[in-house]
Amino acid sequence: MTDLPRSLSSKIISSTGAATYPWPRPLVFTNGVFDVLHRGHVTYLAAARELGAALLVALNSDASARVQGKGPDRPLNAELDRLIVIAALQSVSFVTLFDEKTPCELLARCRPDLYVKGGDYDIETLEETRLMRSWGGRSLAIPFVDGYSTSALVRRIRGA
Repeated sequence: MTDLPRSLSSKIISSTGAATYPWPRPLVFTNGVFDVLHRGHVTYLAAARELGAALLVALNSDASARVQGKGPDRPLNAELDRLIVIAALQSVSFVTLFDEKTPCELLARCRPDLYVKGGDYDIETLEETRLMRSWGGRSLAIPFVDGYSTSALVRRIRGA
């Protein structure tokens, strides 16, 4: 990634780097595919960042994204491209990748103070919430912005 401006490349870290970074507290952690960035994503990430001193975004790798049930041709944007776009957001402190179906392994290594997901998730049913509580962390669902979803956007584009 030497061809990227430092303002971007310095925000993209390995999962090992994320686990050992001396995070300012409180650390907010979120994850997702973030395939086609839209208003819902941007407002969600900005709201998440306002909850702490730093926001770490863990992106599903391409392989991990494919098992999320969003369709065989997803993600539309490759993981490196998604990393760069998310890193460009002012609200994001750092971005990393994870290969597993859930970010639990990375969560356990980073031990953030707060785990956030969009309001379209039932936070109480997530494995991540149980894990967060094991060390006194909290989980929070940020209200979903109606009318903004990557899957709906992709359907609309394909129908046009």
